[in-house]
Amino acid sequence: MNHDIKLVAVDIDGTFVRSDYTYDIPRFKRILSRMENAGCNFVVASGNQYYQLRALFPGYCDELSFVAENGAFVKDRGELVFTADMPKETVDRIIDLCREYPEISNVLCGVESAYCQKGTVSQEFFDLTKIYYHRLKWADDLKEVKDQILKFAPTVPEEKTYFYYDMFCERLKGKAEPTTSGHGSIDLIVPGCHKASGIRRLAERWGISPEQCAAFGDGGNDIEMLQYCRYSYAMENAPESVKHAAEHVCPSNEEDGVLITLEQLFA
Repeated sequence: MNHDIKLVAVDIDGTFVRSDYTYDIPRFKRILSRMENAGCNFVVASGNQYYQLRALFPGYCDELSFVAENGAFVKDRGELVFTADMPKETVDRIIDLCREYPEISNVLCGVESAYCQKGTVSQEFFDLTKIYYHRLKWADDLKEVKDQILKFAPTVPEEKTYFYYDMFCERLKGKAEPTTSGHGSIDLIVPGCHKASGIRRLAERWGISPEQCAAFGDGGNDIEMLQYCRYSYAMENAPESVKHAAEHVCPSNEEDGVLITLEQLFA
């Protein structure tokens, strides 16, 4: 058993869950109990909304900690540790920028809920987004939303992902940073507020060093986290850039690569 590891951070989509959004619950619960016996914390680290993530772990979500919204929302079990607060000026600037490109389907992510603007995205897009954002509402105008804003989650045509990524980099410099897991999904986050910053907040709170941390991921938005943690695993299904950032490659999400590896680490 690896007694060195005191924090394990795991991305969800393409990493922990299979493509049909399932995972082996009994097997995971056995591993979780071994980790708890070893004094190791399990952290769910995802770009998704907290309310969606906790629903994946029914009945025992309060035993876990969460770095949600790509680091903009951090919870230590039941206790809220951090929420990002994007300045109103930046919020309005991003809304205006996305309106210049009608093919962008924009989602505004707040502490209370996420929001889509009526007339700018389809009902089909709204329903699909609800899979990742269990609290999602229609707004008449995104600029009028009264909520603390964590980030934006624009969806762009998949083949143009990196065109938009570069455009956001250039036009939002210093205001917001794009991060992507590919497939047309881009998050616009408060600068420096990524998964690694969320993990650092929890690690410092628990007196844990990066040398005692492990991370699993498959997307560009996992790279900082993989670089922060001493034990880093890219999934077999990850692109080369992500594998390059990690120390190890483990079996794919379809093969339960995270569970296989955790069983070896906490044998």
